[in-house]
Amino acid sequence: MSIKRLLSVVLAVILSAGVCAPGHAATVATASGKRVDASAVDTFLKARMKTLGIPGLSIAIINNGEIVYHRELGVADVTTGQPVDANSIFEAASLSKPLFAYFAMRMVEKGVIDLDRPLYFYLPDPEMETDQRYRSVTARMVLDHTTGFPNWRWFDPADPALKIKPGEFYMKFDPGKKFYYSGEAYNYLSRVIAHNAHLDMKALDELFQREVARPLGMAHAVFTWDDYLYDHKVTGHKNGKPDYAVWPAGNPSDNSMTFNAAGGLHINAIDYARFLIAVMDDKGLRKRSMDEMLKQQVVVPQDSSAFISDGETGWTLGFAIKPTPYGQAFEHGGNNGGFQSGFLFYKDKNWVTSSSRTVIRERCLIRI
Repeated sequence: MSIKRLLSVVLAVILSAGVCAPGHAATVATASGKRVDASAVDTFLKARMKTLGIPGLSIAIINNGEIVYHRELGVADVTTGQPVDANSIFEAASLSKPLFAYFAMRMVEKGVIDLDRPLYFYLPDPEMETDQRYRSVTARMVLDHTTGFPNWRWFDPADPALKIKPGEFYMKFDPGKKFYYSGEAYNYLSRVIAHNAHLDMKALDELFQREVARPLGMAHAVFTWDDYLYDHKVTGHKNGKPDYAVWPAGNPSDNSMTFNAAGGLHINAIDYARFLIAVMDDKGLRKRSMDEMLKQQVVVPQDSSAFISDGETGWTLGFAIKPTPYGQAFEHGGNNGGFQSGFLFYKDKNWVTSSSRTVIRERCLIRI
């Protein structure tokens, strides 16, 4: 995909090292240890937004566990000219997955699910019975993308030689054998958690609020419709024009009342930064659970787009692993059509940078 076709409204979070007063740092630190004036970051971001055709941006920089720089830049809709502000909410796209993985690990700790018990024993899925290998899939396989599921059966069709009808469930390989990114698998796990917690897919967000969002101080982080979005959700854009798409869904039957673990999160950079700080600080999960979540579970094949395009070499329970000149990093990106998002962090160094995939590919934030 060319730069011009990349998404034009971005959720971005940057986290780095150093000590400054919350929200008012005169300088920010890069991964190399270089310090940059906040005003220079402002100028840099505005120039890159113009170059890349990004109408609106939400971004935060964290030094030593505190948000020291945050900006809402550009407009929420190029037609109306309404500015992005501190109350603006973006679609997080696939940045939904790491946050859901954290939520899932909370459910493991509370005994709602077991990480290695086949999900079939909790909740059989009649549509998946066309390939009974799905009965062996576990929560661990979902979170590290080794289920063998397609990304989405509706948009990732089977090999024509298999003669599988469009939209019919199929599997690409035996569960647990290798890496293949799947949003559909994440949504299956969310249905299992809802079932075991005796909730419907709308009420599952209420459990997420209680177990994750509120404890981490995330004021606006929702997987299903919230009335706050009426006035504060940013419009997605493609090729510089508004993209008035419906609620993000992987399953054609999903809507704003459906908890979409793979791509339904709505949030801003500040609240997503609070989640990443929690991961760096081992907050909200037992140390053993956090270590398991961040441990490499599978090698990313070198013929995978995750390796070729993003340089990711492995996957944990929710995060990609990426070697960099500064050490091993964890990252994830997201693309919902009119929105793009991403992050990258170094847990051992307490240093993080995250941005839209557009910016990461241009390497502009890493080199400020």
